[in-house]
Amino acid sequence: MTVLLFLVFLILLILGFPIAFALGISAFTYLIFSDIPLMVIPQKMYAGIDVFVLLSIPGFILAGNLMNASGITQRIINFCNALLGHIRGGLGLANVGASMLFGGISGTAIADTASIGSVMIPAMKKEGYDAPFSCAVTASSSTIGPVIPPSLPMIIAATLTGLSVGKLFVAGIVPGLLLGLGFMLTTYLIAVKKKYPKSNKQPLRVIFKSFIQAFWAIMMTFVILFGIIGGVFTPTEASIVAVIYAVAIGLWVYRELKLKMIPAILLQSAKTTAALMVLVGFANLFAWIMTVEELPLLIANSLLELTENKWILLLLINLLLIFIGAFMETIAALLILFPVLLGVAMQVGVDPVQFAIIMVFNLVIGLTTPPVGVCLFVASSIGQVSIEKIARAGFPFLLVSLGVLMLLTYIPEISLWLPGLFYD
Repeated sequence: MTVLLFLVFLILLILGFPIAFALGISAFTYLIFSDIPLMVIPQKMYAGIDVFVLLSIPGFILAGNLMNASGITQRIINFCNALLGHIRGGLGLANVGASMLFGGISGTAIADTASIGSVMIPAMKKEGYDAPFSCAVTASSSTIGPVIPPSLPMIIAATLTGLSVGKLFVAGIVPGLLLGLGFMLTTYLIAVKKKYPKSNKQPLRVIFKSFIQAFWAIMMTFVILFGIIGGVFTPTEASIVAVIYAVAIGLWVYRELKLKMIPAILLQSAKTTAALMVLVGFANLFAWIMTVEELPLLIANSLLELTENKWILLLLINLLLIFIGAFMETIAALLILFPVLLGVAMQVGVDPVQFAIIMVFNLVIGLTTPPVGVCLFVASSIGQVSIEKIARAGFPFLLVSLGVLMLLTYIPEISLWLPGLFYD
């Protein structure tokens, strides 16, 4: 029956079904042929979404949409361009810098690619950057979003295992900064080699003015993060604070958010949340079937039979996740595999917080790798460039991501140092 479950799932993926429906239909097929009452479908789906911390997801999605409608993207880009534009390849550097700042608000890579890409990709092409590179740097840098807090995948990881959301948020700061700086260095080296343009150095007053314009947007990340770390509010309460903050900034500070725009923003946020919750529900049902079939135990034993050496085991898990991330959506893979692989990692002495960061980092790499790299598809649509050309141009950025992943894997302090300062 396990073979039937995965066979149906793979066939539906090949046929192009959305991942949520592929999970649901394959689980339904399994239940039909297993004579298990279909009543378990709503029971297990509801159990998957009936978790308090998941209430923070619609809040953060809504806050990100509100801030984006408030002109935040353009302000962040203006600030980064004023600060970095005079360096060779400055517009590319500004692209990465904007992703680092915007990622601390949206928490998702796709939102980053769409929002920043719609501004930066045409601007870079106009300035003389070739289109594949413009799309590649946008898609690659957007993967910083799910690593720097707030991060929706980290909220999911915490929900699955009972880990502290605050700890995971803090643990993602240094890896996110490392990834961003690595992308900046790569962008600069490519820009020097290809002689990409640079703009005139801006006077301090222009840089300061652009910073002031972006200040309230940047502060949103600090309000969320330090509110959670300081115990002022829970992640769910933080998401509501973020929504109130976004409305206030959009209406009365930036004044680009209009009351008549809010219903459409609410509807879009509700659609995104609903799609995500359906995915969480079906993935929980799928994971329950795997548990019934004792697949987690089989996977754990198989990995431990290969080796009990912590470092080799982590390498094998990384290879597995990179492969899976290329074919499966991040949150779906996280829901199905994280509890299983966490148990294996903890048996050989890996810290659960470190492993959560490794897992999230691994899977977001898949957002920029064919054939299912959704950020590649978004960038391709904006830049009117083929996926193959973007993937080829993005190869140096992929190497940077893999390099940072190895550092996270074999130097635990990178992800554990900050949580140790704030929580131990």
